[in-house]
Amino acid sequence: MSFNFKHIAAGVALAFGGIAGAQAATITISCGSNAADVEFCGKYAEDWGKANGHTVKMYSSPASTTDNLALLRQQFAAKSSDLDVIMIDVVWPGVIKDHLVDLKKYSKGAEAKHFPAIVANNTVDGKLLGMPWFTDAGLLFYRKDLVEKYGLKAPGTWEEMATAAKKIQDGERAAGKADFQGFVFQAKAYEGLTCDALEWVASFGGGEIVDKAGNITINNPGAAKALDTAASWIGTIAPAGVLNYGEEDSRGVWQNGNAAFMRNWPYAWSLGQAADSPIKGKIGVAALPAGSGAGAKKAATLGGWQLAVSKYSKNVDAAAALAMYMTSPEIQKKRAVGGSYNPTIPDLYKDADIAKANPFMVELLDVFTNAVARPATATGLKYPEVSNAFWDATHEVLEKKTTGAAAVKKLEGKLKQIKRTKW
Repeated sequence: MSFNFKHIAAGVALAFGGIAGAQAATITISCGSNAADVEFCGKYAEDWGKANGHTVKMYSSPASTTDNLALLRQQFAAKSSDLDVIMIDVVWPGVIKDHLVDLKKYSKGAEAKHFPAIVANNTVDGKLLGMPWFTDAGLLFYRKDLVEKYGLKAPGTWEEMATAAKKIQDGERAAGKADFQGFVFQAKAYEGLTCDALEWVASFGGGEIVDKAGNITINNPGAAKALDTAASWIGTIAPAGVLNYGEEDSRGVWQNGNAAFMRNWPYAWSLGQAADSPIKGKIGVAALPAGSGAGAKKAATLGGWQLAVSKYSKNVDAAAALAMYMTSPEIQKKRAVGGSYNPTIPDLYKDADIAKANPFMVELLDVFTNAVARPATATGLKYPEVSNAFWDATHEVLEKKTTGAAAVKKLEGKLKQIKRTKW
């Protein structure tokens, strides 16, 4: 589904982008697929169109990041000009590098305001292929009213989380809420499961699947224990249906007041606090728990999205101007206050309005700045195959078709086949 915004007559003062004299263009931007994406991307893109005499169309990309990438690759193969400004995942720049415009000509150094690590991630072969738009890290959302009701506190370990989730689940079901769940998360076989499972593995000291030097490290006791632990949640504190949950499926259960804990991204905060939300004012946010054993720690997967411009666009200059506007400090602040999108500009974390609207952004700043990256840089163009193999192996453990130890051993062999002589 796409949303058309009204074309405003040319001649309006060109407030953004420095494209005076350019002809009116129709620009299509992909923004994401949830309600907040529509509100906090479409509205500001429309503002830019009005100010610059362009028509802006919003493209709703598939909810699944895996499906989204597959569709983009089809469009690139066809050299389609249907999309101009593209929202790309933090792990995609190296995968789709041949289809994106180098934005250095347009940024004029604006990237220097953003987190250097994200800019480095978006720079491939010396080309700036995406402007940082928002950063992400996995968080633990919890019902602070229920945690208090049952005399608990926010859990610091996965074991504490499971115990608390079971106590609240049993209590709420005994009180008549038969469908109440202890914990919901993303366990569908897709990129989202790679993010969740990497957090489990890293939190048990099991490493990052493939280390920064390109060595395959997944076959270790910590990783195996992490996957076995996650499998133990299904059927006890999580429903069997979680095996088909993505982010929005989890949020739906959580926001309807039917779960005690949820793993999700920061965007869930503002939606949960909306005026019509059944759990408004009842939400707590914490770092994801730590595992146990040698090297155990709290770990969150690094997420985040960038805005890029397709090299097949018929209006590259206008598309680049829109990308620069949407990633500017002004728009990042508005999106943070209204939609809980974490800025990629360090100075905005000192902004009082952002801190007031999203207290967790300041309180959990370490989570966002020290998040665990997926091995996209080390594995380059082969990252999608690596991730696919990892989420398949994890899903088999969650389905209880195999054990953690057997799965990581088999996965090691699969990754060696993918790597062959080099990544």
